[in-house]
Amino acid sequence: MTTLQMLLPELILLIAAGVVLTLDLVTNRQINDRWLMGLSAAGFLAAAVAAYAQRGITAPLLGTQAIDGFATFLKVLVLLGMVLVVLSAAEYIRGYGRNQGEFYTLLLTAGLAISVAVSANDLLMVYLSMEFLSINSYILAAYLRGDRLSIEAGVKYFVYGAVASGVMLYGISLIYGLTGSTNLVSVAEVISRQPTGPSMQWLGIASVVLLMVGFGFKASLVPFAQWVPDTYQGSPTPITAFLSTASKAAGFALLVRVMLVGLIQFSGGWLTILAGLSMITMTLGNLVALKQTDVKRLLAYSSIAQAGYMLIGLVAVPQSRLVVLPFGSLTFNGINGVLVYIFGYLFTNLGAFAVVIAIENATRSTALKDYAGLGRRAPALALLLTLFLLSLAGIPPTLGFWAKYYVFAAAVQINFLALLIVAIVNSVVGAAYYLNIIRYMYLMPAETEEPIKASPALNVALAVTGVMVLIAGLVPGFIIDWANRSVDFVTRL
Repeated sequence: MTTLQMLLPELILLIAAGVVLTLDLVTNRQINDRWLMGLSAAGFLAAAVAAYAQRGITAPLLGTQAIDGFATFLKVLVLLGMVLVVLSAAEYIRGYGRNQGEFYTLLLTAGLAISVAVSANDLLMVYLSMEFLSINSYILAAYLRGDRLSIEAGVKYFVYGAVASGVMLYGISLIYGLTGSTNLVSVAEVISRQPTGPSMQWLGIASVVLLMVGFGFKASLVPFAQWVPDTYQGSPTPITAFLSTASKAAGFALLVRVMLVGLIQFSGGWLTILAGLSMITMTLGNLVALKQTDVKRLLAYSSIAQAGYMLIGLVAVPQSRLVVLPFGSLTFNGINGVLVYIFGYLFTNLGAFAVVIAIENATRSTALKDYAGLGRRAPALALLLTLFLLSLAGIPPTLGFWAKYYVFAAAVQINFLALLIVAIVNSVVGAAYYLNIIRYMYLMPAETEEPIKASPALNVALAVTGVMVLIAGLVPGFIIDWANRSVDFVTRL
């Protein structure tokens, strides 16, 4: 496969962004909104097909990226998720009446940044792709320029992101000073050849901690997630859906690759740190979510808790005396659990936010009290939201059950019972606030009986996410097999 073919997903996204921006400038604003939405969705879909064609290929790309099963899995998944974000955003953005071309262009370039990030095999490319994604995200979070909460969301996101970016860059400089390279494979080789004295270990762990500030910010890990509640609540709801799924997936992709490829020799330190972050993240996210009365803010804390569960997969990679071992043919190797979890979480959370968008389009509110009586006002939306909430809680036969099953089973396999117990207790706590939303929809009286309907594009997004969460939950074999084949970059350790 030529370099041009390997870059095809990124080229498609770049061309699509240019076409959408140009079309917005030269066409009649009265008729081009559907064209912009359709071209954006088609661009993401075409890029996803091009990425899927790369499955089974393992090759370096331009010295800074890697085409492998892990990157392909996440590219396809995120790009399909971006199609759903575009469909969910169509009516929402149209309601604000302007700048639709810029909005879709920013989404396409954000997708391009994620596509580059999940393949990044060099610390400089890791940093540049994260910054590219972050800049797009800051603008999108503050997109509603007349809305005080949206401006506040963008500013807070920017301030936290700038600090996290600087700290991470300092960590990269330490690794470069230690090894003389930023390529992850070269970094691992140099570290493995050097004496492992106390100074080497301390310097390595210091660089790991600094890098985790950047990855923790993007993946919404406590204590780097202070920005999440206000940013998620104030951002346009389709952007909240994007930040909680596709952007988070990019953060986890970078964390997994950097730790397992470049800094594998320091696993004795970072495995312990990540285990602590996982426990704190899921606990704080769930406990604070219990008190929320705004659905977007509640789902923000839920997103933090879900990041804690997801992190279990990386913590539970096979190890002996805190040294990561080759995976071999293990059924639960941790990283396949991360991939299954990201898959399940992405479709589940996008579906939940699609319902939130439908209700917000009709009521201009995201308050929990406005979900009272939804079972009568919009029975289809209430049923779908119930399905998504049950999936987030990990209740079978939804896709979310398999997501939790694979990361929890990985913890069992390495006998990390303390982490498993904390995760199970937190799952019970999380189920409480998910079930509370269901209680409002079916048991609380509504203030009005006016029905709520979703737009055609939003109905497509709801149908796709609903079918994926339920059908893939009943028949998860394809997803699990694909995830198992996508950890090839780790099996070569």
